[in-house]
Amino acid sequence: MEIMEWIRLIVGGALLLCGLSIFLIELYGIFHLDYVLNRMHAAAMGDTLGISFSLVGLMIFSGFNFTTLKMALIVIFLWFASPVSSHMLARLEVTTNENLKEHCKVYSELEELEKELEENRADTEEGGEIV
Repeated sequence: MEIMEWIRLIVGGALLLCGLSIFLIELYGIFHLDYVLNRMHAAAMGDTLGISFSLVGLMIFSGFNFTTLKMALIVIFLWFASPVSSHMLARLEVTTNENLKEHCKVYSELEELEKELEENRADTEEGGEIV
């Protein structure tokens, strides 16, 4: 039975170390990324993964009991709550930020595509063919 305890110790410790390393990567992303949406993405992904790894490691340390069930429910709740809340905050940022075009390449590319589409429509209305 001693070998099983060693396996639990190694696996639980490895998961806790993985969770800690994910938290450190998250901190780096939060403090070194420039734009708020990038920071929010790093925080949301880091929290979800880091807490999940850490709690699963603690569940392995704890064994099969009522505390393990509570930690599993916390992991499930965080898997649902963290992405939804960060998505809602990101939508609020996209909706209310007037300077979004300065930070996102996608919007400038979309504007170029819209201009090309308008030019093609104008050419078609004049009797030209779409190339």
